[in-house]
Amino acid sequence: MKNKLDLQNDNIKKLFFSYLIPSICGTIVTSIYILVDTIMIGKGISNYAVAGLNIILPLFTLFFGTGLLFGVGGSVLLSYYRGKKDYVNEDQCFSTAVVLNILASIFYVVIFIVFFEEIIYFLGATDHTIKYITDYGMVFAVGIPFFICSSFLQTFLRNDKAAKLAMMAVVSGGILNILLDYYFIFVFKWGMKGAAMATVIGNMTTCIILLMHFRSKRNKLFFRFNGISIQKIKDIIINGLSTFSNEISLGIVIFIFNIQLLRYIGDIGVMVYGVIANTTAIATSLCNGISQAVQPIASTNYGGGRMDRIKHLKKLGLNTAFITGTIFCVAGLLFPKFIINIFLRPNEEIITLGVQGISIFFISFIGLSGNIFLNNFYQAVLNPERALLISLLRGVILSLLFVFILPPFLGVTGIWLAMPLAETITLLVAINKSYKNKLLL
Repeated sequence: MKNKLDLQNDNIKKLFFSYLIPSICGTIVTSIYILVDTIMIGKGISNYAVAGLNIILPLFTLFFGTGLLFGVGGSVLLSYYRGKKDYVNEDQCFSTAVVLNILASIFYVVIFIVFFEEIIYFLGATDHTIKYITDYGMVFAVGIPFFICSSFLQTFLRNDKAAKLAMMAVVSGGILNILLDYYFIFVFKWGMKGAAMATVIGNMTTCIILLMHFRSKRNKLFFRFNGISIQKIKDIIINGLSTFSNEISLGIVIFIFNIQLLRYIGDIGVMVYGVIANTTAIATSLCNGISQAVQPIASTNYGGGRMDRIKHLKKLGLNTAFITGTIFCVAGLLFPKFIINIFLRPNEEIITLGVQGISIFFISFIGLSGNIFLNNFYQAVLNPERALLISLLRGVILSLLFVFILPPFLGVTGIWLAMPLAETITLLVAINKSYKNKLLL
């Protein structure tokens, strides 16, 4: 990304597509870490190992989400102040966010190591999956700071016009993860420990490359101890809360779905849901990439009072998100067996359950695409209340309500229907609120 881009005056479509590919690459590779782990584990270890990985998956969303809480919360404000040419507040946003990120990393590592057994049983470990979860989890703990740092730094680099470096960092780490997964699982036979090692090393590599930006002459992000601001802590958390909620909502949904599927079906339900959860992570990452391509442009123009440009940008991004969600929906309806075979070595029972689950659940991707975009868009224009409403409705309130209410009447079909209903209702609420505002903001 050239530093000469003028976010307040260059053509909106040109700016959007300049950011789009780097942003999508940056977000999607993060989910590919888990995707590749799942495929390699399913083909190289066992279906129960896939179920074990899906049990621990909510923790990934917590750690990546925490990095986004401080990263997006800080970088949105940074771009806003940069648009106003207020460089003192700009430095305060970055410095304060860095400190929050470091403290959160230390906290999570300590909690995870001390309460490891209690955490994994709470998440739904069973006699069939406990060994796989333990092997993966003890190596996974080492990578917690890198998971948080990766998502944190990516957001700030994109706002500092270094989207291409952010893309290169996550792509490099992702490719390394894929290669190491293959060698550690299939060649060295290290099982779940090997899969976890590949993921940790991949994320560590990403962080190292991201940190290279701070030695670049193009860097305009400066950490100053006297820039740490108590007031900015509140501002960062408020503005990052909807993105954090949006990210961990996937983890919450995975956790609750795992519990319900164990209750109604058993481990086989978690195996199938592992396929669905990984595909959902990819769709979510793509939509996050679209909205993060919009964010620096929207925040800077909002700071400069350019509402006409923001409206154009919103329409362009939302249409792109809907196209993406529709493609995923159609793929699930037409090719459910193919998707199952990518991840698992399925028997007839898995095929039957998987076809039903994918065919129903993938309808939710149309609503998901619009909800994720609008959630991040409102955050970019400093409307955290509306963003948080979207995030909580789709990721916590409606999804949990339906996943508990529907199964007693519809059985496992009710579990698969929960997200399509939650996403559709949330989208209707979001669009209604959007069009009530004359500026469509």
